Amino acid sequence: MATMTLSGPDLVRRRGLRQMRLVALSLLVLAAIVYLVTLHREGAWGYVNAASEAAMVGALADWFAVTALFRHPLGLPIPHTAIVPTRKDSLAESLEQFVTENFLSEQVVAEKMASAEVSRRAGEWLADSNHAERIVAEGARTVGVVLPKLGDSDVTAFVRGSLLPRFAEEPLSPIAGHFLESVVDDGAHHALLDLVFDEAYDWLRDNRDVLAEVVGPRAPRWSPRWVDSLVVDRIHREALTWLAGVRDDQNHPARQAVDRLLGKFAADLQRDPEMMERFEAFKRRMLDHPDLAPSLTAVWDAVRTALIGAITDPTSPLQTRAVQAIKDLGTRLQTDDPLRAKVDARATEAVAYVVRTYGSEIVSVISDTIERWDGREASARIELHVGRDLQFIRINGTVVGALVGLIIHTASQWL
Repeated sequence: MATMTLSGPDLVRRRGLRQMRLVALSLLVLAAIVYLVTLHREGAWGYVNAASEAAMVGALADWFAVTALFRHPLGLPIPHTAIVPTRKDSLAESLEQFVTENFLSEQVVAEKMASAEVSRRAGEWLADSNHAERIVAEGARTVGVVLPKLGDSDVTAFVRGSLLPRFAEEPLSPIAGHFLESVVDDGAHHALLDLVFDEAYDWLRDNRDVLAEVVGPRAPRWSPRWVDSLVVDRIHREALTWLAGVRDDQNHPARQAVDRLLGKFAADLQRDPEMMERFEAFKRRMLDHPDLAPSLTAVWDAVRTALIGAITDPTSPLQTRAVQAIKDLGTRLQTDDPLRAKVDARATEAVAYVVRTYGSEIVSVISDTIERWDGREASARIELHVGRDLQFIRINGTVVGALVGLIIHTASQWL
């Protein structure tokens, strides 16, 4: 066997190969001894002698066939022997083609993915609390290592070099208009209006003096102060009454007017060229502001600090919710048939794409690896993996040869 580094499993294989070689050789030696002992004997011994002679022929023939795969028998350069070391490159290419056509084809992979029930098995795994906690812990550890390495200078460079130029080139008015239209249609802005009118009412109720400072200077000079005070009080009461009505009545005309205004604004952002250009001009002014990039960096720094604090604490609500979310996903993958079918379909498409696009590169590792071996090393490695099983050919040849020899000798005697 060629000199090469053997791993633990390889040492076990070599030991098994040697044992089977010894068994096959022992049967050959036994057949030879029986042949010599029974030579020129009459009667039943003649049958034994014929069987042992045929057993030696079968054993030697199969020994030659098995040995010829990996080396020249007895070192003799007999044609069509030492097949593996002399034709390893073509054998590697044939093996690569065989694997590509029969194992790494889209149809085979798709059928295997369909029968594997990947999503259901993944759901069972994810639903386990220990697995979910492990995923979150490993993810938190990874994020905890990566986030501190993203310095402010790196973030600022990314914002200025990639993010802001991308926003500057991309028309945002149709996107903003579509988003605003969806918000208005769904009534999602009503909660914000409730907050605005509620805060406006509270502020006006507590700041009557501010209203007096605004209205007072606009009163006629000849108007008495007490008349001005009455006017301010009346305006204050009417404004509070109006704000209370808007705040408490979801169908108030003011609210409906706001809805119409926002709806028109959303439509103009998507279809009015003048409004779209004004929005894009406003966007460019905002993106060109020198303080925007540092402000975004400061926001990122705050978010990063909060994330690091949350992910490094195993008892934080963030990790708790993440674990529960993973468990919920695992449960859904087990119980939600449409979701499971969708996940399986996407997984199959992804694997099929990988096989279709990179299948040839994946299996090329077979020929690339074998081509780097020299002939003797390739022969030694292959024999190490399949040689033990090939010794059964020698054993079977010995046994079958003996039986065939016995049958032929018996038939000859009868004839």
